[in-house]
Amino acid sequence: MLVLVSDTHSTDSHRLSGRTLEAVREADLVVHAGDFMRESVLDAFIDESSQLLAVYGNNDDAGIRERVPEARNFTYGGVEFAMTHTRRGGATALTLFGRERGADAVIFGHSHRPTFDATGAIPLLNPGSHAQPRGNRKAHAELEPLPDGGLRGRLVTVDGSVFKRFTLEPHGRN
Repeated sequence: MLVLVSDTHSTDSHRLSGRTLEAVREADLVVHAGDFMRESVLDAFIDESSQLLAVYGNNDDAGIRERVPEARNFTYGGVEFAMTHTRRGGATALTLFGRERGADAVIFGHSHRPTFDATGAIPLLNPGSHAQPRGNRKAHAELEPLPDGGLRGRLVTVDGSVFKRFTLEPHGRN
């Protein structure tokens, strides 16, 4: 399972709890779309996950920026992801970012709003914030490989309620 989190905004711990903490511990791969804030928080995520990929956000300190990139690509379940914290220009800029990087989908953070939007040329996925929802529900995303390729995904609250289901297909099958 791939677990997506973002926008921890902590100075002292990973602030994981409930289903989000369970999912991070169960995952093959955890990705964080930025805004840990302090390097010790990045280290706490590394300690909880079997494998962590991350990008830095606009609130991350210099120690984090030295250890993780601003943007990155990775593949899971045959789906190519481009990940960044944010791009000035909203959905259009995120879509262009994904196209430039040859992605099937874009993962981003920053808004603290859990979102899956497949209305554009490239699906956009924001797991929301598990720790500081800013008026939204505390959430993360879980994605599992499908037998024929692609991923089955869901947006999940910290208490374990699923509020959005979706699928992502590898390039050429969307």
